[in-house]
Amino acid sequence: MVLQDIALIVAAVIGSVVAVIHGVITQRRMVHPVEEYFRADERVGVVIRRLVPLMLHYSTICWFLGGFALIAAAIWFGQEARFATGLFVGFLYLSGALMAFWATRGRHPVWIPYAVAIILIGFGITNV
Repeated sequence: MVLQDIALIVAAVIGSVVAVIHGVITQRRMVHPVEEYFRADERVGVVIRRLVPLMLHYSTICWFLGGFALIAAAIWFGQEARFATGLFVGFLYLSGALMAFWATRGRHPVWIPYAVAIILIGFGITNV
């Protein structure tokens, strides 16, 4: 295992841990209040009640699965597939970091670990 593989695995761990923490906070602060509102309002259909929590967790799911993809890329993939996986997951992490930074004017701390993960992904997909 070379240093680039380790960088991808560390980026994956950072991304997955942040995703789990993000998912717990989203569940507590957004999903539960929305579900309470839906229970109180009989006009909200069953499909909406099922779909909205999943959509609120969509970024969490993408970031978590992106971590698994980075680990798979580091262990099993060739250089070209590792590069493509790194670009895709790096874009997911970059979009999350930029949106969190922009929406909260830098007060949402999730952009910091994702910035570190993006740097590690950049190093991990280089061909040294």
